Amino acid sequence: KTNSKGLCPIRCRLTYQKKRKEFSTGIFINPSNWNSKQQLVEPPEPDEKYINTQLSLIRNKLNQSFLFLQVKGSPFNVMDIYIQYLGETPKDEMGVMEIYRIYCDRIKKLVGIDLKEVTYKKYLESGKHLADYIRWKYKRKDIQLKSLKEAFLDDYSYFLRTERNMAQSTLNKAIQRFRKVIKYAIAQDYLSKDPFMLYKPKT
Repeated sequence: KTNSKGLCPIRCRLTYQKKRKEFSTGIFINPSNWNSKQQLVEPPEPDEKYINTQLSLIRNKLNQSFLFLQVKGSPFNVMDIYIQYLGETPKDEMGVMEIYRIYCDRIKKLVGIDLKEVTYKKYLESGKHLADYIRWKYKRKDIQLKSLKEAFLDDYSYFLRTERNMAQSTLNKAIQRFRKVIKYAIAQDYLSKDPFMLYKPKT
């Protein structure tokens, strides 16, 4: 479909396991200059070399995304290839701190609407404790959401009590904030179920 200038967009069609994903390349050309067999533009198309280079880069990046997912060895679909191509984190690869930051960015926009700034700051503070715990326990900056087990909260509580000298009531609030983030992750399909369903806070 051409625009008012007589140009039409080049769309990329990605096919894997009989499933398709189409997306726009953001490139517009005169359709009469398109070689469908060679999948490139020809003279007299302005910026012909630049456009063909961009198309080649898109192909290479898609191939790299496919190979990356193949090497990982986990099952994947056409959307996973596209997400990898975009440089985004696949949902099942989301990290604990990554989703915590996403949640904090989300509630920040609610400050002054239906959330107090002090509440937002408490989430940030709890996030720092959570990051410190992950570095302390796992010697890493982050761990995958899907790796969470019920023992995570027991160990996190122990850390807050012994390494941060928190009173039980303060500790419970920090755990409560983290569990809200987990519920958000479940609602957004980053997690299939609550790993802390059986957890009961101490009093």
